[in-house]
Amino acid sequence: MSGTLAALLAYMVLQLGIGVWVSRRIADESDYLIAGRQLGYPLAIFSTFATWFGAETMIGSAGTTYREGLSIASAEPFGYGLCLILMGLVFAVPLWRRRLTTLADLFRERYSVGVERLAAVILIPSSILWAAAQVRAFGTVLSTAAPTLNVESAIAVAAGFTILYTAFGGLLADATTDLIQGILLIIGLSVVGIAVVTALGGLEAVPAALEAARQARALAAPAVAPPWLEVAEAWAIPVCGSVIATELVGRVIATRTPAVARNSSLAAGALYVSVGMIPVFIGLVGATLLPGLADAEALLPTIAQRLLPTVGFAVFAGGIISAILSTVDSTLLVSSGLMSHNLVVPLLGITDEARKVRVARLGVLAFGAAAYLLALRAEGVFALVEQASAFGSAGALVTVCFALFTSLGGPRTAAATLIAGTVSYLVANAAGASAPFLLSLASALGTYVGGVALGRIVGGAAEDGTAENGEAENVTA
Repeated sequence: MSGTLAALLAYMVLQLGIGVWVSRRIADESDYLIAGRQLGYPLAIFSTFATWFGAETMIGSAGTTYREGLSIASAEPFGYGLCLILMGLVFAVPLWRRRLTTLADLFRERYSVGVERLAAVILIPSSILWAAAQVRAFGTVLSTAAPTLNVESAIAVAAGFTILYTAFGGLLADATTDLIQGILLIIGLSVVGIAVVTALGGLEAVPAALEAARQARALAAPAVAPPWLEVAEAWAIPVCGSVIATELVGRVIATRTPAVARNSSLAAGALYVSVGMIPVFIGLVGATLLPGLADAEALLPTIAQRLLPTVGFAVFAGGIISAILSTVDSTLLVSSGLMSHNLVVPLLGITDEARKVRVARLGVLAFGAAAYLLALRAEGVFALVEQASAFGSAGALVTVCFALFTSLGGPRTAAATLIAGTVSYLVANAAGASAPFLLSLASALGTYVGGVALGRIVGGAAEDGTAENGEAENVTA
């Protein structure tokens, strides 16, 4: 066993041990899913940052920048960082004041139980896709550290560990380990960044390296300005498609006060952009150090392996695994929460808190297995994350905005909007449309506005927001 692999395994065991230790404090469903609403600034900031800073930020953005350079269409890390800032400025306080357990609770309180269940069913696949991307990246790191382990076997090991790790601790353990993982991933990326600058010949050599890499990309593929619609799509997916992501909402509603909810999102956004520039920089100068790399997503681990000593590479690999673990446990936890809290528990009439926690843990196992199967069949990390950000989020975003900030619309309008946003995205994506997410967003907005207008024309009280007080009819999902 190599020293790097031994260090990674020891780190994984440590994270699992922390999860088991923290799990002893879980008394009810609220403790398991939202940490008893007790997250303060350190845990909230680093948990949000570490959850958002996944494998696609480290591996995917470096590879994309290596291949295409930095352009107006490059939304990473700026788009996802802006998403966190938008959450802090607009959504964090209203969501916190609702005292939700999951995002789907908002649909029940504002519309109906049927809309709640429909929203849960639509929101779950996005988290599973995101989890699959992280599991695949985890397997790639393990196979790099242990060359005798093929990618498929490494993905199986990664999936088994992440499922076990997440099922034990819940959000409190997740947030506790996120603090450690966030610090380690910053250290890991910084170590590689310093090694790259040193290999280039110091800071004074960086401008020349950037220019040489730009010219190499221009010779390989002359720059062509992307159509404005593609640029808008590239930015809309991380900003609009992720601002009400269940993983992010889960952190906001788990904080101690509305001020913590708002300020931790803003701080996490600033930290995300700052740290996210390191892999972007490595991608920009990568052509100077590793010209002609066939697999662009292999740039970051390959550079780290070549430039760093064993100890340094172990720190870097620990940073990648930290980024992956902090994201995948969140995705599995929120999807399990939607399944257990919004579907299984109310349908079965479960009232015992211990049974609720068991159902949630079983959900982690089930969705972890689904993420593993998707990870085996995925072609790339970044593509999976884009699908996760876009799938079903257009209808959810439109409905959440109307639910939080207006009294317009009732359960029929909300249900139609959720369905329209999801179906239009699937159809547009399958048809090869250049901007499927923007089309789904327009479809969802048009459906909601049209539903409100139709409700007023026919005089339906339910479509004017009375569902918020529980008077509207139930819409079954």
